[in-house]
Amino acid sequence: MLKTRDFTKIVIVASETDEAKAAADRLSERFGNADPKDADAIVALGGDGHMLQTLHRFIDREIPIYGMNCGSVGFLMNEYSEEALPDLLAKAEISVIHPLRMVARDRHGETFNALAINEVSLFRQRYQAAKLRITVDGKMRMEELVCDGALIATPAGSTAYNLSAHGPILPINASLLALTPISPFRPRRWRGAILPNDASITIDVLEAQKRPVSAVADHTEIRDVITVRIEEESSANLYLMFDPGHALDERIISEQFRY
Repeated sequence: MLKTRDFTKIVIVASETDEAKAAADRLSERFGNADPKDADAIVALGGDGHMLQTLHRFIDREIPIYGMNCGSVGFLMNEYSEEALPDLLAKAEISVIHPLRMVARDRHGETFNALAINEVSLFRQRYQAAKLRITVDGKMRMEELVCDGALIATPAGSTAYNLSAHGPILPINASLLALTPISPFRPRRWRGAILPNDASITIDVLEAQKRPVSAVADHTEIRDVITVRIEEESSANLYLMFDPGHALDERIISEQFRY
Protein backbone atom coordinates (compact mmCIF):
# COMPACT_ATOMS: atom_id res chain seq x y z
CA MET A 1 0.00 0.00 0.00
CA LEU A 2 1.17 3.51 -0.82
CA LYS A 3 2.33 5.29 2.31
CA THR A 4 1.38 8.87 3.16
CA ARG A 5 3.94 11.33 1.81
CA ASP A 6 4.60 15.04 2.23
CA PHE A 7 6.38 15.38 -1.13
CA THR A 8 9.39 17.27 0.20
CA LYS A 9 11.82 14.79 -1.37
CA ILE A 10 11.41 14.78 -5.14
CA VAL A 11 13.32 12.92 -7.85
CA ILE A 12 13.45 14.73 -11.18
CA VAL A 13 14.09 12.68 -14.32
CA ALA A 14 14.13 14.17 -17.82
CA SER A 15 14.06 12.87 -21.36
CA GLU A 16 16.95 13.59 -23.72
CA THR A 17 15.38 16.68 -25.30
CA ASP A 18 16.94 20.09 -24.65
CA GLU A 19 13.59 21.39 -23.38
CA ALA A 20 13.25 18.62 -20.79
CA LYS A 21 16.87 18.91 -19.64
CA ALA A 22 16.59 22.67 -19.18
CA ALA A 23 13.37 22.21 -17.20
CA ALA A 24 15.05 19.59 -15.00
CA ASP A 25 17.88 22.01 -14.20
CA ARG A 26 15.44 24.73 -13.19
CA LEU A 27 13.28 22.43 -11.06
CA SER A 28 16.30 20.85 -9.38
CA GLU A 29 17.60 24.28 -8.43
CA ARG A 30 14.25 25.27 -6.91
CA PHE A 31 13.16 22.02 -5.26
CA GLY A 32 16.25 19.82 -5.09
CA ASN A 33 16.74 16.37 -6.58
CA ALA A 34 16.53 13.60 -3.98
CA ASP A 35 17.95 10.10 -3.95
CA PRO A 36 15.29 7.67 -5.29
CA LYS A 37 15.73 5.51 -2.17
CA ASP A 38 14.32 8.32 -0.01
CA ALA A 39 11.93 9.97 -2.49
CA ASP A 40 8.28 10.83 -1.90
CA ALA A 41 7.58 11.29 -5.61
CA ILE A 42 9.19 11.21 -9.02
CA VAL A 43 8.67 14.06 -11.48
CA ALA A 44 9.11 12.85 -15.07
CA LEU A 45 9.74 15.54 -17.70
CA GLY A 46 9.10 14.61 -21.34
CA GLY A 47 6.37 12.85 -23.28
CA ASP A 48 4.50 9.58 -22.95
CA GLY A 49 7.51 7.58 -24.14
CA HIS A 50 9.63 8.99 -21.34
CA MET A 51 6.84 8.29 -18.82
CA LEU A 52 6.79 4.66 -19.96
CA GLN A 53 10.57 4.43 -19.51
CA THR A 54 10.30 6.00 -16.04
CA LEU A 55 7.58 3.56 -14.99
CA HIS A 56 9.79 0.65 -16.07
CA ARG A 57 12.83 2.11 -14.35
CA PHE A 58 11.06 2.36 -11.00
CA ILE A 59 8.69 -0.59 -11.41
CA ASP A 60 9.98 -2.32 -8.27
CA ARG A 61 9.48 0.76 -6.07
CA GLU A 62 6.10 2.00 -4.87
CA ILE A 63 6.87 5.64 -5.65
CA PRO A 64 4.13 7.78 -7.25
CA ILE A 65 5.13 9.38 -10.54
CA TYR A 66 3.96 12.82 -11.67
CA GLY A 67 4.58 13.58 -15.34
CA MET A 68 4.91 17.04 -16.84
CA ASN A 69 4.72 17.39 -20.58
CA CYS A 70 7.91 18.48 -22.32
CA GLY A 71 7.36 16.27 -25.36
CA SER A 72 5.14 15.79 -28.41
CA VAL A 73 2.67 13.33 -26.85
CA GLY A 74 1.36 13.81 -23.35
CA PHE A 75 -1.65 11.58 -22.69
CA LEU A 76 -0.03 10.34 -19.48
CA MET A 77 1.38 13.75 -18.57
CA ASN A 78 0.16 16.87 -16.78
CA GLU A 79 0.62 20.37 -18.11
CA TYR A 80 4.02 21.82 -17.40
CA SER A 81 4.16 24.20 -14.44
CA GLU A 82 7.10 25.23 -12.30
CA GLU A 83 5.05 27.08 -9.70
CA ALA A 84 4.29 25.43 -6.34
CA LEU A 85 5.27 21.95 -7.50
CA PRO A 86 4.95 20.42 -3.99
CA ASP A 87 1.37 21.77 -3.81
CA LEU A 88 0.54 20.21 -7.18
CA LEU A 89 1.90 16.89 -5.97
CA ALA A 90 -0.07 17.09 -2.72
CA LYS A 91 -3.35 17.76 -4.57
CA ALA A 92 -2.79 15.20 -7.32
CA GLU A 93 -5.15 12.27 -7.84
CA ILE A 94 -3.51 8.86 -8.04
CA SER A 95 -4.40 6.09 -10.50
CA VAL A 96 -3.11 2.59 -9.74
CA ILE A 97 -2.22 0.42 -12.72
CA HIS A 98 -0.81 -3.10 -13.07
CA PRO A 99 1.56 -4.31 -15.81
CA LEU A 100 1.31 -7.47 -17.88
CA ARG A 101 3.82 -10.27 -17.62
CA MET A 102 4.90 -11.88 -20.87
CA VAL A 103 6.49 -15.32 -20.84
CA ALA A 104 7.76 -16.16 -24.32
CA ARG A 105 9.48 -19.29 -25.63
CA ASP A 106 11.45 -19.18 -28.87
CA ARG A 107 12.28 -21.79 -31.52
CA HIS A 108 15.54 -22.62 -29.73
CA GLY A 109 13.77 -23.58 -26.50
CA GLU A 110 14.79 -20.47 -24.53
CA THR A 111 12.23 -18.81 -22.24
CA PHE A 112 12.07 -15.04 -21.66
CA ASN A 113 10.15 -12.95 -19.12
CA ALA A 114 9.26 -9.28 -19.53
CA LEU A 115 6.77 -6.77 -18.14
CA ALA A 116 4.55 -4.50 -20.23
CA ILE A 117 2.73 -1.44 -18.95
CA ASN A 118 0.95 -0.65 -22.23
CA GLU A 119 0.69 -3.86 -24.21
CA VAL A 120 2.20 -7.15 -25.34
CA SER A 121 2.27 -7.37 -29.13
CA LEU A 122 3.06 -10.15 -31.60
CA PHE A 123 4.23 -9.20 -35.11
CA ARG A 124 5.04 -11.09 -38.29
CA GLN A 125 8.77 -10.85 -39.02
CA ARG A 126 8.66 -11.37 -42.79
CA TYR A 127 6.43 -10.79 -45.79
CA GLN A 128 4.10 -13.71 -45.04
CA ALA A 129 1.18 -13.24 -42.67
CA ALA A 130 1.41 -14.80 -39.23
CA LYS A 131 -0.80 -17.70 -38.20
CA LEU A 132 -1.74 -17.65 -34.52
CA ARG A 133 -3.79 -19.90 -32.24
CA ILE A 134 -5.42 -18.22 -29.24
CA THR A 135 -6.18 -19.98 -25.95
CA VAL A 136 -7.81 -18.29 -22.94
CA ASP A 137 -7.71 -19.95 -19.51
CA GLY A 138 -6.85 -23.29 -21.06
CA LYS A 139 -9.70 -23.22 -23.60
CA MET A 140 -8.83 -22.79 -27.27
CA ARG A 141 -10.86 -19.83 -28.52
CA MET A 142 -9.50 -19.35 -32.03
CA GLU A 143 -7.90 -22.17 -33.94
CA GLU A 144 -6.25 -19.99 -36.55
CA LEU A 145 -5.93 -16.21 -36.87
CA VAL A 146 -4.19 -15.11 -40.06
CA CYS A 147 -2.94 -11.57 -39.52
CA ASP A 148 -0.03 -9.18 -39.25
CA GLY A 149 -0.14 -9.76 -35.50
CA ALA A 150 -2.15 -9.31 -32.32
CA LEU A 151 -1.83 -7.40 -29.07
CA ILE A 152 -3.09 -7.54 -25.50
CA ALA A 153 -3.48 -4.10 -23.92
CA THR A 154 -4.02 -2.90 -20.37
CA PRO A 155 -6.56 -0.13 -19.66
CA ALA A 156 -3.64 2.34 -19.43
CA GLY A 157 -2.34 1.13 -22.81
CA SER A 158 -5.72 0.88 -24.51
CA THR A 159 -5.42 4.44 -25.86
CA ALA A 160 -1.97 3.78 -27.35
CA TYR A 161 -1.19 1.25 -30.11
CA ASN A 162 -4.37 -0.66 -29.28
CA LEU A 163 -6.50 2.33 -30.30
CA SER A 164 -4.55 2.75 -33.54
CA ALA A 165 -5.30 -0.91 -34.31
CA HIS A 166 -9.03 -0.16 -33.80
CA GLY A 167 -9.15 -1.81 -30.39
CA PRO A 168 -11.54 -0.66 -27.62
CA ILE A 169 -10.72 2.03 -25.10
CA LEU A 170 -10.94 0.62 -21.58
CA PRO A 171 -11.72 2.72 -18.47
CA ILE A 172 -8.66 2.85 -16.24
CA ASN A 173 -10.50 1.25 -13.30
CA ALA A 174 -11.99 -1.56 -15.39
CA SER A 175 -10.76 -5.06 -14.55
CA LEU A 176 -10.37 -5.83 -18.24
CA LEU A 177 -7.83 -6.46 -20.99
CA ALA A 178 -8.22 -5.81 -24.72
CA LEU A 179 -7.21 -8.53 -27.20
CA THR A 180 -6.94 -6.84 -30.59
CA PRO A 181 -5.87 -8.30 -33.95
CA ILE A 182 -3.51 -6.33 -36.19
CA SER A 183 -4.65 -6.29 -39.84
CA PRO A 184 -6.62 -9.57 -39.62
CA PHE A 185 -7.03 -11.43 -42.92
CA ARG A 186 -8.94 -14.47 -41.67
CA PRO A 187 -11.38 -14.34 -39.98
CA ARG A 188 -11.63 -11.06 -41.84
CA ARG A 189 -14.28 -9.40 -39.70
CA TRP A 190 -12.97 -10.42 -36.28
CA ARG A 191 -12.36 -7.27 -34.24
CA GLY A 192 -10.93 -8.86 -31.10
CA ALA A 193 -12.19 -9.53 -27.58
CA ILE A 194 -12.50 -7.89 -24.18
CA LEU A 195 -11.27 -10.24 -21.45
CA PRO A 196 -11.22 -10.19 -17.64
CA ASN A 197 -7.94 -8.94 -16.23
CA ASP A 198 -7.27 -12.25 -14.46
CA ALA A 199 -7.40 -14.21 -17.74
CA SER A 200 -4.38 -16.25 -18.81
CA ILE A 201 -3.88 -15.80 -22.56
CA THR A 202 -1.66 -18.11 -24.58
CA ILE A 203 -0.83 -17.41 -28.22
CA ASP A 204 0.84 -20.19 -30.19
CA VAL A 205 2.60 -19.43 -33.46
CA LEU A 206 1.63 -21.86 -36.22
CA GLU A 207 4.16 -22.68 -38.96
CA ALA A 208 6.73 -20.77 -36.90
CA GLN A 209 9.70 -21.59 -39.12
CA LYS A 210 7.94 -20.56 -42.32
CA ARG A 211 6.09 -17.61 -40.74
CA PRO A 212 8.33 -16.26 -37.94
CA VAL A 213 6.86 -13.98 -35.30
CA SER A 214 8.35 -11.62 -32.72
CA ALA A 215 6.82 -10.75 -29.35
CA VAL A 216 7.19 -7.30 -27.80
CA ALA A 217 6.46 -6.25 -24.21
CA ASP A 218 6.58 -2.44 -24.44
CA HIS A 219 10.29 -2.01 -25.37
CA THR A 220 11.46 -5.62 -24.99
CA GLU A 221 11.43 -7.69 -28.19
CA ILE A 222 11.90 -11.46 -28.47
CA ARG A 223 12.38 -12.87 -31.97
CA ASP A 224 11.26 -16.21 -33.41
CA VAL A 225 8.77 -17.03 -30.67
CA ILE A 226 6.64 -20.17 -30.80
CA THR A 227 4.41 -19.57 -27.79
CA VAL A 228 3.64 -16.55 -25.61
CA ARG A 229 1.68 -16.46 -22.36
CA ILE A 230 0.31 -13.15 -21.07
CA GLU A 231 -1.13 -12.50 -17.62
CA GLU A 232 -1.62 -9.43 -15.45
CA GLU A 233 1.08 -9.00 -12.80
CA SER A 234 -1.42 -8.02 -10.09
CA SER A 235 1.23 -7.91 -7.36
CA ALA A 236 3.00 -5.00 -9.09
CA ASN A 237 1.45 -1.61 -8.34
CA LEU A 238 2.31 1.50 -10.36
CA TYR A 239 1.07 4.90 -9.19
CA LEU A 240 0.40 7.68 -11.69
CA MET A 241 -0.36 11.19 -10.40
CA PHE A 242 -2.68 13.61 -12.22
CA ASP A 243 -3.94 17.11 -11.53
CA PRO A 244 -7.53 17.19 -10.17
CA GLY A 245 -10.08 16.85 -12.95
CA HIS A 246 -7.50 15.42 -15.34
CA ALA A 247 -7.03 11.93 -13.93
CA LEU A 248 -6.42 9.03 -16.29
CA ASP A 249 -9.99 7.72 -16.04
CA GLU A 250 -11.33 11.13 -17.15
CA ARG A 251 -8.85 11.28 -20.03
CA ILE A 252 -9.88 7.84 -21.25
CA ILE A 253 -13.57 8.81 -21.22
CA SER A 254 -12.81 12.07 -23.05
CA GLU A 255 -10.75 10.25 -25.70
CA GLN A 256 -13.86 8.26 -26.72
CA PHE A 257 -15.71 11.45 -27.69
CA ARG A 258 -13.00 12.84 -29.96
CA TYR A 259 -13.90 13.19 -33.62
